[in-house]
Amino acid sequence: MKYWPLLVLPFLVACGEKAPPQTIDTGPRIVKALKVGAGGTASAGSAANTGTAQDDRYSGEVRARIEATLGFRIGGKLVERLVDVGARVRPGQPLARLDAADQQLALAQAEANRALADAELKRTQELRQKNFISQAALDGKQTAATAAAAQAKLAKNQAAYTTLVADAPGVIAAVLAEPGQVVGAGQQVFRLARDGEREVAIAIPESRLAGLKVGAAATVELWSGKSFQGRLRELAPAADAASRTFAARVRIVDADADIALGMTASVRFTQPAASEIVVPLAAILQQGEHGAAVWVIGADGAVSQRPVEIARYGDQGAVVAAGLQVGETIVAAGAFKLAAGEKVRIAQQ
Repeated sequence: MKYWPLLVLPFLVACGEKAPPQTIDTGPRIVKALKVGAGGTASAGSAANTGTAQDDRYSGEVRARIEATLGFRIGGKLVERLVDVGARVRPGQPLARLDAADQQLALAQAEANRALADAELKRTQELRQKNFISQAALDGKQTAATAAAAQAKLAKNQAAYTTLVADAPGVIAAVLAEPGQVVGAGQQVFRLARDGEREVAIAIPESRLAGLKVGAAATVELWSGKSFQGRLRELAPAADAASRTFAARVRIVDADADIALGMTASVRFTQPAASEIVVPLAAILQQGEHGAAVWVIGADGAVSQRPVEIARYGDQGAVVAAGLQVGETIVAAGAFKLAAGEKVRIAQQ
């Protein structure tokens, strides 16, 4: 019985043998891929998004194309206002008057100085003809007479500035000063809405600015039910500090005489959806000073790294400004595990 361990040994060796190694699949890596589309996030396993039209409406007020504020060119006490709000005026029509007493006195003084300078110049010319005085003395009197004449003309103009007149045909949109008030030079007294083109003033939120440019077509609708064609003429480059909206002016192309200032109008823009390309954040490779990049899957299944320009980052993904074309397929996840030229397989949805 002392040999029994030798009989058991072969059975123990047979039981301790390792299982044969399993075959490792070395095929292409499986990745999640997205096809780039316009107007939204890249679509998974589908054709590029074409984008649909978006309909935006904004309420606004009918305004004149040009609204000028009128004021006196000199200061003084307002003694008479000749028009009210809504009055239609013509060029040269008097609108208001200042107290002209001081200006008339200044004009009389300037005229007296001019007359005295002319008389002295005439006497000096006679003396010069007799060679009693020098040419320099005559030149001095000539200069004094010229200055006195200019001062008299200036005083005459200042006296005329006491009457404020309309410089263009239009409608008085606002009265900003009343009789008895002392106004300064250039202070606003009236706001004149000139005849001509009519526009609708609206405010556009920053979330609706994408794809909206000057010249965009619009439809203007009045509460009366009439509709007119419009064009975006002006869009403010900066947002209002209080409302955080962008002021815009929409020109009414085929406006008629029935459109009155101050009417409420609705503006509707019909434009293609924004053609931005948005990709998931997981698809972006950050390369430090080299910027961002994505993996593009070629027709043969091989990946290549493509530098892209990111316009901005948002909750829905990164907006790509340049570097990608609609219809290209990119790796949506696992971008850090790939190498250039590596072949991949697209995971099924």
